[in-house]
Amino acid sequence: MVTEDALRYLIITHHLLDTDETILSTTPAAACARSEPRADVFQTGAQLRPPAMLPNRKRPAGGGSRSNGVIIDRGVATNCGPRAFRFALPVIALCALLPGLSAADSVDEARQAIESASRRATAWTGPTSGPSAEPGKSIAVLAEDLRNGGVLGAAQGIREAARKIGWKVRIVDAGGTAAGRSRAVVDALAARPDGLVICGSDAHELEPALRRANPRLPPVVGWHAGPSPGAIAGTSVAMNVSTDPIAVARTTALAAVAQSGGKAGVVVFTDSRFAIATAKARAMADVIRQCSGCTLLEVRDVAISESAARVPAVTRELLAAHGLRWTHALAINDIYFDYAVPVLIEAALPNGAISLLSAGDGSAPAFMRIRAGTYQTGTVAEPLNMQGWQVVDELNRLFAGQPISGFVAPVHLVSRENVISEGGSRFVYDPENGYRDVYLRIWKRR
Repeated sequence: MVTEDALRYLIITHHLLDTDETILSTTPAAACARSEPRADVFQTGAQLRPPAMLPNRKRPAGGGSRSNGVIIDRGVATNCGPRAFRFALPVIALCALLPGLSAADSVDEARQAIESASRRATAWTGPTSGPSAEPGKSIAVLAEDLRNGGVLGAAQGIREAARKIGWKVRIVDAGGTAAGRSRAVVDALAARPDGLVICGSDAHELEPALRRANPRLPPVVGWHAGPSPGAIAGTSVAMNVSTDPIAVARTTALAAVAQSGGKAGVVVFTDSRFAIATAKARAMADVIRQCSGCTLLEVRDVAISESAARVPAVTRELLAAHGLRWTHALAINDIYFDYAVPVLIEAALPNGAISLLSAGDGSAPAFMRIRAGTYQTGTVAEPLNMQGWQVVDELNRLFAGQPISGFVAPVHLVSRENVISEGGSRFVYDPENGYRDVYLRIWKRR
């Protein structure tokens, strides 16, 4: 049962940012979202409730192509070359399990991988040394869309860390639109910040606008600004902070294989505007194809910013087209399920008839659905607050003229079994590995 206090916490933390720092909205809708709960998300009839957290009761856009009844989106090929990042052993083990899954072994291997990804992250595997805090800096955070729980969580982590290190923060919300992005670039750079954070936008798409606004850009760090962690070639991003999106996506798909005993009927939701989303969707589809008893029904391309308007109709179409063959929905972001679940309830679909699994980012509504047993059974949650601290640390290294840390956090699957641990009681994934103390020790002036 979701208590009134828990609901109030969700409304405050998931959809609003404190206004101690400057927060700009480039769209009227986003401005309204800061000051009060959004009607399209929280209001159903006369009752206030979080998206898709109801009691259980009685073409694709983006230039995709269709083949053998499966909608396939054009992907983005990437070649990152050798990467000097520190991956946690569970991620390496996960990737090693994936190629060539046989009919006999795929389910057992999937279960082993899921067990590994579900363990508590009590050991710090990130940097333990670095430059002391550079004093008096100001940074601008260009947020793709603060309605996205991942973007919001990372921005909150950046704000928290910046306060501790003694910096000023200015957050600009692009509102998820091209026009908003253009205005946000100008607004973010207008005050000539010492550093810039691209939070959730595609770095390649933004680069020309950034260069037009200021040919001499300050140091730039990204969060989910590209398809892989590290520097983003052809852009100004010196470090893209992220878990390994391919490992995240494969974990999500393997959970479907494990849950179904190797017989999942899968629809994948993605947003082809973003390279990281395309990479995740392709990886999830690949795992399902490797499972001989599983069926990839469709890959649906729905812009995250249009999910409220489009997902309900798309969900109805999928139910009509596939019926009981549709057993698992895999999405590149939890937000799709905010608008799919009411349709599933409307259709009187039992909870056990379909399983919703997300390859990011661990939103508060997702935690609540998992805890309540309302269709969603898992989310591969990003350690959003911790990644916000890492963003600040990477900028501090760049300010000091030192190399980036290159840290890549291990993958973590949140399910009904572990949803209340490591921040889950607050509807977030916040590893209990002492990251705040570690970074504060690194930044301590010597």
